[in-house]
Amino acid sequence: MPSSPLRRVRAALAPAGRPEPLLGHSRRRFVRRLPYVVAALFIAILLPSGTMVLGDEYGLNSDLALLLCLVQTAPLLLAVRRPLAAWAVAFTGHVAGAAALLTVPAAKGWAWPWTPGGIIGMLLLLLALGLRERPRVLAAAWALTGAAGLLFDSLDPGRSNGSWPLPVILGGILLVVTYLLRERGLARRALAEQETISEAERAHRTLLEERARIARELHDVVAHHMSVITVQADSAPYRIEGLPDAAREEFGAIAATARESLTEMRRLLGVLRSAETGGERAPQPELGRLPQLVEATVRAGVPVELTMPPTDAALPPAVDLSAYRIVQEALANVVRHAPGAATRVSVSAGPDGTGLMVLVVNAAPPQADVPPLETGGTGHGLVGMRERVRLLGGTLDTGPLPDGGFRVAARLPFTTEEESSSA
Repeated sequence: MPSSPLRRVRAALAPAGRPEPLLGHSRRRFVRRLPYVVAALFIAILLPSGTMVLGDEYGLNSDLALLLCLVQTAPLLLAVRRPLAAWAVAFTGHVAGAAALLTVPAAKGWAWPWTPGGIIGMLLLLLALGLRERPRVLAAAWALTGAAGLLFDSLDPGRSNGSWPLPVILGGILLVVTYLLRERGLARRALAEQETISEAERAHRTLLEERARIARELHDVVAHHMSVITVQADSAPYRIEGLPDAAREEFGAIAATARESLTEMRRLLGVLRSAETGGERAPQPELGRLPQLVEATVRAGVPVELTMPPTDAALPPAVDLSAYRIVQEALANVVRHAPGAATRVSVSAGPDGTGLMVLVVNAAPPQADVPPLETGGTGHGLVGMRERVRLLGGTLDTGPLPDGGFRVAARLPFTTEEESSSA
């Protein structure tokens, strides 16, 4: 069933959004209170002055003049929250006032059908409308103001001094300017909110990607050991003579369990590597390749001193890889943010021999006037370091130094707390 014309008009003039106060989104309390202060100030000025002008200059009854001015000015306070309702009440008062002035002799030289105070009140209400309402509501209010002024001017042309178009012209300018300012403010707030959301999404995506890469690397390490277990369990009955049947069955069960674990891990890896590139299939780096990494950093213009005592002890693959990645990310940050800064890299065993200590310290750039290659950073590299250290149960300490440098210190235990407790 089609809606009636009255419903369409009512829908077109419906207020936009909830009755939030003008400037209510500001973080400053003074700014939020400002519309109420301005409205109260204009009411205190326009109410007594308008009543006096209507009674003394226009010759209207004093009680009626007070009532009309009250209806015309009091809605200014309502306009802070509901500009459209305030304009409707005040506009009705202005129309009633113009009709009442038709019953008294014309006041020569004074504005008509709108009084001087009434024009100021109209402009204030149109200003509030422009800051809140939709374009069709603004157009309707502007058109009604112009139509009412033209109607009263045509009813008694002798009263008019030509001031009735003033609220139409100035009101139209105010509506356009305030509407454009409001749309610009809304666009800027929407852009700021979108940038905040996008940055959070980027950080979350980077975290997930880093976790996925760490999971793939750990999978490669665990898969290697599980494959060795499978091969040894399968070949044990052939390599060891005189095994009892119970031992053969036990080796078979071990091999079957290892193969099942490998199948489940490969299935999980297929999900993680859904967008895998060919480069990720290459062998993972280890601490033995740190000299090549340092050499490449030196060629990039960063003097690096590497301290890594030789050792024949094999490190756990996860610790080996994580230590290399931490040094790699720390040196990359020096190249990007402190070009030319003297850097010291130290890799050593922990004091108790149960972990690996990784320390990367850089001084301030030698030339303060040389801008960094990147003026800002997202911190995603530090997020990746923390994730690696957390997965190994270690600790990470990062932060600036008093001399303008930066420090990255990580402790990577050889065994996690769960492994130590189960041993």
